[in-house]
Order: sequence, then structure tokens, then C-alpha cells
Amino acid sequence: MNHSLTPRDKGNLPVLGAPPLIRLDAYVAEDGSTVVNGHLLDMGGTRPPNEAILDAVAMFARTLGAPVAATVIDRTAQQVARLRVLPDGSSRTIGEEEDLPPGRERTAAEEEAFPPLARVERIIQHAQREELHAAFVLASALREHLTLRRGAEDELSLEARAIEAYLAYLRGDYMLSTVLALTVARIRCRTDLNRAAPDVARATAAWQRLWDEGQVATRGQELLRMWERLSAAGLLQEASHHAMAQAVRSRLAQGGRSVPRGSAPAAAALTAGPGPGQVPAPVAPEDKPLKPTRRGLRRFTRRAGRPPGQSS
Repeated sequence: MNHSLTPRDKGNLPVLGAPPLIRLDAYVAEDGSTVVNGHLLDMGGTRPPNEAILDAVAMFARTLGAPVAATVIDRTAQQVARLRVLPDGSSRTIGEEEDLPPGRERTAAEEEAFPPLARVERIIQHAQREELHAAFVLASALREHLTLRRGAEDELSLEARAIEAYLAYLRGDYMLSTVLALTVARIRCRTDLNRAAPDVARATAAWQRLWDEGQVATRGQELLRMWERLSAAGLLQEASHHAMAQAVRSRLAQGGRSVPRGSAPAAAALTAGPGPGQVPAPVAPEDKPLKPTRRGLRRFTRRAGRPPGQSS
């Protein structure tokens, strides 16, 4: 079920007395699905994502009677846009140097107005209703914006990426699930090895569903190094983790042959760099740095008095 933003939805409005550090966030997925502040927009057929975002942000500006800032991560254009939208509906893009600088105060204020945990609850609700596409797009939007604000190694960013990996697994996109889960495990091994085993296990569960022999070998070698590092540190305490480590080792020894179709992963729950001479696994596509938009980019520029749905 898609959500449309309306002024009557008080739970979807920023705090009226909040400091002007708060800005809205929007996300456009590669398939054009569009999210504003953790809500999937009803695009009304062929409505362009940039117009839907401008209309939604202008609604906030009119409701508050003040200019509103917005950060848009647009995967269709591989760009990040920073906007200013006025109550009269006019808008312009701004350069990164014109934007408020990042910092703990700004991040705290933004997340107080639009709590990440409330967004996670909405994602879970979609998943429970088996609306997996909506849940996945919302999870991607949450992870992208948390990573932009807080960095990829932040705890909330990691949790959002883990949720995204799990939803990709439920959708049957095991390659993407493996990439996302491996990124979580890779960061955890680097920053908090004591907590890494469950994340390596989740990455292994997704990897066990891969069919491409090249990917099986490349990703499997990285997993094996993670398991061996955990073992050397005495951090493999659970029998299931020992079993998963052995499963990776055995599959690689057999030449990375794929598992029989229809078989379950070795573990039921989906709950270090390359060695000498080895080619590193490619970075996850969603982690490629995005270019900031040019000031005045027409997609997000609208003159005063233009009716909703029309940019300059």
C-alpha cells in the first residue's frame, strides 16, 4: 500500500518549533519508485519522480509557512540534489557549499523530527503484509540517507543495510543480498570483531544461494577469510557458525559448484581485504559516490506560480 503525503497527516509533518537545521529527505530508486521522509509516494501513473518530490516538499513549505530544505538521492541520475523550496512553490537547487554543514546537532534534529525507528516499523509493516517491493525501496532509502548523514560505519547505517539485505533475500535477489550482507560483515570485522560472527553468518546464508561460479568463488574467498579470522580470535562460539564456516570451505574446495536448485541454505536463518594477487570484490553499486547536482539543475527548479506538476 503506497502512502501519499497530505497536510492532514500530522504524523508526517516536521515539528513546528524545530530549529531550522531540519531538512526533508527524498529518494528515487533505479526503477523510479519515490520516497519522501520514509513514505512511498503514489506516483499516479507516469508522474515524474522530480515533480512528485517538488509537490510533496512544497506542501511542507506551505504548511509551515517557511522555506524548506530537502536532500534528494536520485539513483536514476546517480546524483545528490540539495534543494530550497518556498511556500509559493518555487524551488532551486543549491551547491553543497551553500548547504548547512553536516554535524551531530543537525543530524539529531533531523532524526528527532523523522525518527529512523519509526521508518523501520513502517518497513516491517510492509514486509509483514508481503509488500516486499515497498519494504525494500523504503529500506534502501533509509540506508542511503543514514549513510549520507552518518557514514557507512555508523550503527544505524549498518542496521539499515542489514534490513535491506534481508529484504533482498526474501525477494530472491541473492546476489544483491550477498553484496549488502558482505558489506555489513566487512565493516563489522574491521570495527567490532567481537560482534561480527552473526553478520558473517547472514552473508554466508545469502552466498549459499548464488549460482554464478565466479561470484561464488570471489565472495566465498572473502567469507572464508572472515571465518578464519573469527576462528583465530576464538570468536566462533556457536556450532552453527562452525558449520557455516565448514560449508564455505567445502564448497570452495569443490570448485564453487552451485547448490542444487530448491535446496535450503545450510543455515535456516538469514537473521578483510583480498589476499596477495587476488582481485578485490567490486564495491556494492549503491556505495559508489554520487555526484552533487549543478546549481540550477532544471529538474528541481520551479518558478513561483507554476502549478503543481510543472517545473521550469
